[in-house]
Amino acid sequence: MAVDSRMDLLSERALLMRASLQKSQTITDNVVSILGSFDSRLSALETAMRPTQIRTHAIRKAHENIDRTLKAAEVILSQFDLTRDAETKVLKGPHEDLESYLDAIAQLRKIIRYFMSNKSFKSSDGVLNHANSLLAKAQSKLEEEFKQLLASYSKAVEPDRLFDGLPNSLRPSSDGDGGGKPHGGHHNDDAETAAYTLPILIPLRVLPLLHDLAQQMVQAGHQQQLLQIYRETRSFVLEESLRKLGVEKLSKEDVQRMQWEVLEAKIGNWIHFMRIAVKLLFAGERQVCDQIFRGFDSLSDQCFAEVTVSSVSMLLSFGDAIARSKRSPEKLFVLLDMYEIMRELHTEIETIFKGKACLEIRDSATGLTKRLAQTAQETFGDFEEAVEKDATKTAVLDGTVHPLTSYVINYVKFLFDYQTTLKQLFLEFGNGDDSNSQLASVTMRIMQALQNNLDGKSKQYKDPALTHLFLMNNIHYMVRSVRRSEAKDLLGDDWVQRHRRIVQQHANQYKRVAWTKILQCSSAQGLTSSGGGSLEGGNSSGVSRGLLKERFKMFNMQFDELHQRQSQWTVPDTELRESLRLAVAEVLLPAYRSFLKRFGPLVESGKNPQKYIKYTAEDLERLLGELFEGKSMNEPRR
Repeated sequence: MAVDSRMDLLSERALLMRASLQKSQTITDNVVSILGSFDSRLSALETAMRPTQIRTHAIRKAHENIDRTLKAAEVILSQFDLTRDAETKVLKGPHEDLESYLDAIAQLRKIIRYFMSNKSFKSSDGVLNHANSLLAKAQSKLEEEFKQLLASYSKAVEPDRLFDGLPNSLRPSSDGDGGGKPHGGHHNDDAETAAYTLPILIPLRVLPLLHDLAQQMVQAGHQQQLLQIYRETRSFVLEESLRKLGVEKLSKEDVQRMQWEVLEAKIGNWIHFMRIAVKLLFAGERQVCDQIFRGFDSLSDQCFAEVTVSSVSMLLSFGDAIARSKRSPEKLFVLLDMYEIMRELHTEIETIFKGKACLEIRDSATGLTKRLAQTAQETFGDFEEAVEKDATKTAVLDGTVHPLTSYVINYVKFLFDYQTTLKQLFLEFGNGDDSNSQLASVTMRIMQALQNNLDGKSKQYKDPALTHLFLMNNIHYMVRSVRRSEAKDLLGDDWVQRHRRIVQQHANQYKRVAWTKILQCSSAQGLTSSGGGSLEGGNSSGVSRGLLKERFKMFNMQFDELHQRQSQWTVPDTELRESLRLAVAEVLLPAYRSFLKRFGPLVESGKNPQKYIKYTAEDLERLLGELFEGKSMNEPRR
C-alpha cells in the first residue's frame, strides 16, 4: 500500500516535469522566431547606412588633406619670409654685423636645400634661382670683406718691434748700429735656448673674424680665391718687413763684385736676419695662418708656403751665392758662422715649414746647409795647402814675426772657437775617425806647413845669424800662442816641448854664427910677436903691440858693425829678447874683460890709447842692451 502511493506520487511529478519541458520548448521556439526576425531587419538597415558611411569617410579624408596642405603652405610661406630676411641682411653687407651676415648665408643654404628636396612645388625653381643669386652675391661680399679686413690689419713689422722680440744677448747694441748686429762673438751658445717673443702680426681680436670668413669661402668652394687674396696680401707685407730690416736681394754676381770688408759685414747681418726671420717673422706668420685656417690643415700649409716662398728664397739665395763663390781662407769663418746658424734653425724650419706644401722650402734650407758645410770643408783643406805654398814677397828685414805666422796662428786660434762646428763637419765628411783626433791632425799639418814655409822664407836672408833669429822668433811665437790657447790640449805637451827645443837650437845657432868671429878678436891666439913690435914682460910677454892694436881696432870695428846691424833687428817677445841679450853677454863680456885686463895696459902705455881701447866692459854691457830693438839706421845711440 505504501509502495503504491509513492509510485503514484512519482508519476504525478513526472507528468508535471513533462508539461514544464513542453512549455519551455514552446517559449524557445518563439524566441528563435523573434530573433530571426531582428536579424533580417538589421541586415536591411546596414544596407541602407552604407552610402552614408562612405560619404563621411571621404569628408574626413578631405579635411586631412586640407590640413596637410595648409601646413605645407605655412612652411613655404615661412621659407619666403626667411628668404626676404636673409636678403635684407645680404644687401646690408657683412661689415657692420658679420655674425648676422653669416647666419643669413647659413639660412640661404638651408632654404636652397629645402627647395631642392621639394621640387614638386610650382614656385620652387623661382625661389631656388633667387636664393642661389643671393648666396652668390653674399659670397662675393664675403670675399671682399675678407680682403679688406686682411689688408687693413696687415702692416709691415718695424725692425724695432722685431728686435724687442729677441733675447737681450741678441739685441742690437746701443751705438746706433742700424744693421742690428747682436752683441758678442761669432756664435751665441744661448741663442738656441733663449726665449723669443713673437710679434703680433694681426690683432688677436681680428683673427676669429678672418677665420669665420675663410671658413665660409672654403664651404662655398672658393679656396683658390681665398688662397690668392691671402698670398698677395701677406707675402707683400712679409717681404716689406724683411726689406725694412735690411735684407737685400743679391745675386751671385753682386756678391763676387763686393769688397771683402763689405761682404763680411753683409754676411754678419744675414746671420742675424736669418735668426729674426725664422724665429720671429716666419714663426709668427705660421701662427696667424694656422689660426685663420683652423680646421683646414692642408690649405693652411699651402697658404703659408705660398706666402713665405719669396721671402725664404730672398734669404737663402744670398747664402747660396756665398757658398758657391770663389773660395778663400778668410771666408772659412763666415762659412762656419753661416753653417752654424742653419744648423741652429734646422729644427724650427722643419717645424714651421711642415706639410707637403712646404717640402720644397725645407729641401732648399737643407741644401744650403749642406753646400755651406761642403764649401767650408773644402776651404779648410785649401788653407793648409795655401800656407805651405804661400809665396808672398813681404820682406821682414828685422827678423821679427812674419805676417804669415801671425795670420796662421790667429787663424788656428779662431778655429778653436769653432771646435764644435768643425767636429760636426768632420763627422759629416770624415772617414769615421774620432773628430778630436781629426782636428788635432789637421792642426798639426797646418803648423808643419807653416814651419816649412818659414824655412823657405828664412833662406832669403844673406846673414845666417838673421836666418836663425827669424826662425827663433817665429817658432817661439807659435809655441807661445799654442801654450796660451786651447790648441795646447789638442797638440799636446810633446809638441810644445819639441818646438821649445827648436827655438833654443836657433838661439844657440844665432849666437854661434853672429859672435864667434868677434870672440876670436878678444882671445890671445895669434898675438905672438914676429919681431915687429916692442914686447912687455909678465902676462903680455911675447905679445906684439902692433898686433894688439890691430886686434883692438878689429874688435871695435866688428862690435860697431854688429851693434849697428843687430840693434835694427827685432825680438818682439820681451822675455826672449832679454834672454838672448844675456846669452850674448855671458860669452862676450867675460872674454873682453879678460882680454882688456891682460892686454889693456900695454896699449894704454902707448900713444893715443883711446884710439884702440874704445869700450869698457860696462860700455859693451850697455850697448848689448840696445840689441833687437828694431831701431832705424839713423836713430842715435843712447
